[in-house]
Amino acid sequence: EDVDIPSRRVLITGATGLLGRAVFKEFNENNWNAVGCGYRRAQPRFEQINLLDSIAVHDIIHDFQPHVVVHCAAERRPDVVERQPDAASQLNVAASGNLAKEAAGVGAFLIYISTDYVFDGTSPPYKETDVPNPLNLYGKTKLEGEKAVLENNEDAAVLRIPVLYGEVERLEESAVTVMFDKVQFSNKSANMDHWQQRFPTNVKDVAAVCRQLAEKRMLDPSVKGTFHWSGNEQMTKYEMACAIADAFNLPSSHLRPITDSPVVGALRPRNAQLDCSKLEMLGIGQRTPFRAGIKESLWPFLVDKRWRQTVFH
Repeated sequence: EDVDIPSRRVLITGATGLLGRAVFKEFNENNWNAVGCGYRRAQPRFEQINLLDSIAVHDIIHDFQPHVVVHCAAERRPDVVERQPDAASQLNVAASGNLAKEAAGVGAFLIYISTDYVFDGTSPPYKETDVPNPLNLYGKTKLEGEKAVLENNEDAAVLRIPVLYGEVERLEESAVTVMFDKVQFSNKSANMDHWQQRFPTNVKDVAAVCRQLAEKRMLDPSVKGTFHWSGNEQMTKYEMACAIADAFNLPSSHLRPITDSPVVGALRPRNAQLDCSKLEMLGIGQRTPFRAGIKESLWPFLVDKRWRQTVFH
């Protein structure tokens, strides 16, 4: 049997990660020929590529000839970036610039995934035209990555997004889902940040935005530059934890809101809310309500299976 392979080709970096898996799935299920690449966890599903190996990057781009490249791979843990600045800069900046150059070489539309942490969080909501001022090294490397991408490929797009959650392989994959054990094990009290304002965003929604942006671009070459996408429910980590408890009918009285600004780790912006009206005006967007999305993401990690009956029946 001849298998009908769609003619639209997309290459996804970081396809083994939380966002990359969702982006791969979204394109794959919507009639795109999707190839994902990863590094440590790539085999057998995805191509194994070290993005710091410029020859390997050149070869896959020239062999596959993608119409679109979605660049999800990054060191996105702020505290790890502070500890390993050179490695983070190599991946977030140098590899991104090189990938953009190779994409330009075959006329591919590159979408570079960036972050709300390019802003200092003092005057939200932030439009794409607002001047970035990252507080931590992670935000700085992602901002430098944006510049490297646009310098090497003026037709590329930068998509800034906030904290992500979704179908995780391990709870630690997301700063949102990692709280689930503290919520579930209510025998000891847990301190939760109630200072930083966040906008938790489902990776499925970001994936849909990437695909819609790519499809819009196929029809209109003026679609390029910087864009923002975000969930629209404002929550601190404490409020997210309470919402998670509520979604699973779990107690939340052991959760303690901490209203002081955190003193350990990389500096975080207080409220880096992104204004998403530019994409909305293009008719692009998708938002999953937080409670629905978090329930779908976390129920496999529910320890006390008796709760499942009450949640799902």
